Amino acid sequence: MITLTSRSAAVPLKQVKLTDPFWSRYIELVREVVIPYQYEALHDRIPGVEPSYGVSNFRVAAGRDEGEYGGMVFQDSDVAKWLEAAAYSLAIHPDPKLEEQVDELIDLVAAAQQPDGYLNTYFTVKEPGKRWTNLTDCHELYCAGHMIEAGVAHYRATGKRKLLDVVCRLADYIDTVFGPEDGKIHGFDGHQEIELALVKLYEVTQEPRYLSLSQYFIDERGTEPHFFLQEWEQRGKKSFYPSVLHPPHLAYHQSHLPVREQKEAVGHSVRAVYMYTAMADLAARTKDPALLEACVNLWHNMVRKQMYITGGIGSTHHGEAFTTDYDLPNDTVYSETCASIGLIFFAQRMLQMSPKSEYADVMERALFNTVIGSMAQDGRHFFYVNPLEVWPTACRHNPGKFHVKPVRPGWFACACCPPNVARFLSSLGEYVYTMNDDTLYTHLYIGGEAEVRFGDVPVKVTQTSALPWDGNVMLTIQPEQAAEWTVALRIPDWSRGKAVMRVNGQEMVVEDITEDGYAYVKRVWAPGDTVELAFSMEIHQVRANPNIRGNAGKAAIQRGPLVYCLESVDHGAPVSSLSLAGDPKLHSRFDPDLLGGAVVIEGDGWLEESDDWGDELYRSSPKKRLPAALKAIPYYLWGNRGENEMAVWVRELPHTV
Repeated sequence: MITLTSRSAAVPLKQVKLTDPFWSRYIELVREVVIPYQYEALHDRIPGVEPSYGVSNFRVAAGRDEGEYGGMVFQDSDVAKWLEAAAYSLAIHPDPKLEEQVDELIDLVAAAQQPDGYLNTYFTVKEPGKRWTNLTDCHELYCAGHMIEAGVAHYRATGKRKLLDVVCRLADYIDTVFGPEDGKIHGFDGHQEIELALVKLYEVTQEPRYLSLSQYFIDERGTEPHFFLQEWEQRGKKSFYPSVLHPPHLAYHQSHLPVREQKEAVGHSVRAVYMYTAMADLAARTKDPALLEACVNLWHNMVRKQMYITGGIGSTHHGEAFTTDYDLPNDTVYSETCASIGLIFFAQRMLQMSPKSEYADVMERALFNTVIGSMAQDGRHFFYVNPLEVWPTACRHNPGKFHVKPVRPGWFACACCPPNVARFLSSLGEYVYTMNDDTLYTHLYIGGEAEVRFGDVPVKVTQTSALPWDGNVMLTIQPEQAAEWTVALRIPDWSRGKAVMRVNGQEMVVEDITEDGYAYVKRVWAPGDTVELAFSMEIHQVRANPNIRGNAGKAAIQRGPLVYCLESVDHGAPVSSLSLAGDPKLHSRFDPDLLGGAVVIEGDGWLEESDDWGDELYRSSPKKRLPAALKAIPYYLWGNRGENEMAVWVRELPHTV
């Protein structure tokens, strides 16, 4: 059972400066390419990609332009996430041009806000008389939540209050509409987001009404009579989407049971992890044991029975949802980018309540594989869906695989993922460390500097990391004066317990100081003290639980935090004809020519010969197999060398076939 005796908080973003050989490139890519590219996309100025309508909707709602609403009903959220990403970027890298763009966009958002505080361009422009009449489908509170997050991020980054004041007025208005009192709506949104956003707004304003409203939305979900069914009846049994002819599926919205009774991850995966994040936020602040227990149960079910090896969640495109335990198909997977980002949010909140390495291990897995793998190396193309097996021809012709893209598109009509990647990577510094009264926790090994305090003593912590290519890490502790403190360092699960630690050159017995996956070093720290870590970077052939049917007889390759895959550009098609030898003699080498340089893994395998089959579809004679040299690349790099086949899970065969 989780206890809150060691609750910690993230070291604020402005106190962490990342300078890492691997991650700095991504942060700079987001700042220099992704944020400017998405700014143009939101203004509908990118040739050849689907229009966003994001900014144009705000211009119409503000009365600056005449026109009609365009795009999805939740299009406002893309603008909000861009503002949040830009705010994080400004926090770590001042940029007058970007700040001017942000200020202009905030002025536009403020102009679109209605006199009573309401802010939503769809219902302002297109259906002004239907506010709050379809919370199931129309994402009003979801959009509000993203704008609230943007307002908090912008205030923390710049100290400017304009957007914060906008979202406070919006939250104040929402508080007059929803709640248990007579005359208010006793309901909640179909897409969770407002709940975690209100906690952030509470943290920066200390206004208790915002925390109470978040608690209300969480507590009300799943109670009877079911709000979404009542709403459906009141609308004459009609959905916002004409093709939907059935009542709302309560489990899809995680509203089938009160949240404290939920034990299995079900429904739309992004909605789920956003809700779980808010539940953990509230559990940490209210010390509610039932809410804590629900968070633990949901975490365990999700990551132990419904998570892909890449840190992806959500196995079906029908509803972008979880299905059932161990149903993890590779070629029809959904694994939405936003879901893995939401999983990281949830993991971070669980870490703050209970420093157990399993939470940071999952955070790292999702980060190094799905999140950065969703974005092309040029920063201008993105995956919404993150498959583990791809046959491009089938993606084009099999309706069950249309959602799987063999190359990253430039934008989407439903463009939630690209700005989500931008806002997350811009705020990456917030996920490296947490602190409480007596301990600094290191969760991620990413190079840079952090300004913290050991009690009343200012301290600079400098981290250097060679991950993901090498397992060497060093922390240098620079307190202004000697101070007693504890520094806790995660021992990653992929190191299989093989870690060497030295403090000021003296080797420690890691096992003796490790609890729940963290090595605790308590001492009087003097200026210049160092902690060195050397993690094992052995290559592992990972096998799946036998209940995962699609991976029977197969293995995946992992080295450090990175999962690897095979692409047909290196082997020819079909990739499915390849298998690992019984003793594949896997070895790694750095390939400087692979997309800016990466460690590849090579070894022995087998190739099923196909040249002699002709027009035969089936035959009874044994297949012919030839020796093959295998080359696996990091999964996050797949799809950057043109359209081709890809597979993470590879069959294993005996060495002699």
